[in-house]
Amino acid sequence: MLIQLAIIGMIAAMLPLAIVWVSVDQDKYRKLVWVTLFLTFDLIMFGAFTRLTDSGLGCPDWPGCYGQADPLRAHADISAAEAAMPTGPVTVMKAWIEMIHRYLAMAIGVLIISIMAIAWRKWRQSRETRFAPWFATALLGFVCLQGAFGAWTVTMKLQPIIVTGHLLLGMTLLALLAWLGARQTDHAPVAQRARALRLPALLAAILLTVQIALGGWVSSNYAALACTDFPLCQGTLLPHMDFTHGFALWRDLGKTAGGEFLPFPALTAIHWTHRLFAFAVIALAAWVALKALRIDGLQKTARWLLAGIALQFATGVLTIFLDFPLALAVIHNGGAALLVLLLAMLNYKVRLAR
Repeated sequence: MLIQLAIIGMIAAMLPLAIVWVSVDQDKYRKLVWVTLFLTFDLIMFGAFTRLTDSGLGCPDWPGCYGQADPLRAHADISAAEAAMPTGPVTVMKAWIEMIHRYLAMAIGVLIISIMAIAWRKWRQSRETRFAPWFATALLGFVCLQGAFGAWTVTMKLQPIIVTGHLLLGMTLLALLAWLGARQTDHAPVAQRARALRLPALLAAILLTVQIALGGWVSSNYAALACTDFPLCQGTLLPHMDFTHGFALWRDLGKTAGGEFLPFPALTAIHWTHRLFAFAVIALAAWVALKALRIDGLQKTARWLLAGIALQFATGVLTIFLDFPLALAVIHNGGAALLVLLLAMLNYKVRLAR
C-alpha cells in the first residue's frame, strides 16, 4: 500500500512538474517554487473544505483508507460503515474528499523534495546565495512534520489541538514558500524609510498567526454557530462564556478535559474570542498597509494587503449573516492564507530597505 501511495503522489506531482519543464521561463527553479506555493495555497483551501464537510475521518485510518491505497479498493468497507451509520463520519463521498486531500499533500511533498534536490545541485555549481540549500532542506523537514500532524489528526480522532496545529503548520509552510519565492525574484528598490515598518510588519504577522490559531480552534471545536448575530453575540455584547473549558487544550473533540460534554458557554467563549481578536489584527494590519502605501517599492503589496483585509472581514461577517454557507467558509479560510502570503512578502520587502 505504501508503494502504491508513493506512486500516486508522484503521478499527482507530474502535472505541475511538466508545467514547469515546458514553461518559457528560463529560471525553472524559481518557477517550481512559485508553482509549489500556488498548489500549497490550493491545498490549504481544500483542507478547509475537507474539515468543513466533516470529511476528516472519511477514511478512519492512515495513510490509506481501510488499508487500501484508494477508496475504490476500500469500497466494501466504506459502504458497510456508511450503512451502519448513514450520518456518521464515513461515507463514500467523504472518503474520496479525504483521500484527494492526502494525494495533494503527497504531491506537495514530492515538489518540495524536487526543490531541495535542485537547490543542492545549483548551489554546488554556482554558490549563488539564492540557491543556498539549507532553507529548502528545512522545508522538507517541515513538510514531514506537517504530514505527521495529518496522521495524528486521523488517529487521534480530530482532537482540536492537533487539528489546529495542522492548520498552523500549513499556513507556516505557505509563508516559508513565499519567503523562498521572494528570494528568487527581482524586486523594485525599497526606500530606506521602510525600515521603520520592520517591527510593525512582524507584529502584524504574529497577531495574524494567533488569529488563525483562534480560527482553527473555532472550526475544530465546531463553535461557528455559537454566535449567529453580529456585532453582538446572542443579542448581547458579553454573553455567558466558559473560558476554562473552552480553552482547555488537551481534550477530545466535544469533551471537557474531564471527559464530560463540552458546555455551550465554552463554545461561545471560543467564538467570541476569535471575533474580538479579529478587530486587533485588522487594525494593525490595515495601519501597516496604509503606511506601506506611502513607501516606494511597497505600494503594490500594500494595496493587495488592504484588499485581502477587506475580503476577510466581508466573508467573516457574511458567513454569520448567511448562516455559514460552505463556499463562504472555505473562502474565509482562503482569505486567511492570502493574508499570510501577503504579510510574508511585506516582511521580506521591508528587510530589503537600504
